[in-house]
Amino acid sequence: MVKITFVQPDGSSVHVDAKVGGTVMEAAVNNMVKGIDADCGGACACATCHVYISDEWKEKLQAAEVMESDMLEYAFEPDASSRLSCQLRITSEMEGLVIRVPSQQS
Repeated sequence: MVKITFVQPDGSSVHVDAKVGGTVMEAAVNNMVKGIDADCGGACACATCHVYISDEWKEKLQAAEVMESDMLEYAFEPDASSRLSCQLRITSEMEGLVIRVPSQQS
């Protein structure tokens, strides 16, 4: 298991244990993290699992593929740190990952 922290818009944090091989979205949904809607269930067909990756983690994660980048255009207030949590496959190297949850989903 890998520890991931989800920072809510109000500044509060939710710490979860995430299964290696799963996705950040699955970890959020399985732990009822508020603000991660995941309407498409992880098919990269919506932007309701949009998150912001903390700066220190952006270079450590696999880059977004074209489909994810295209879908992020539909996210609420995307920026350079935006990712779809359904596309972030959890590895043991992600221990301590910090994710910010947007104030709303698209």
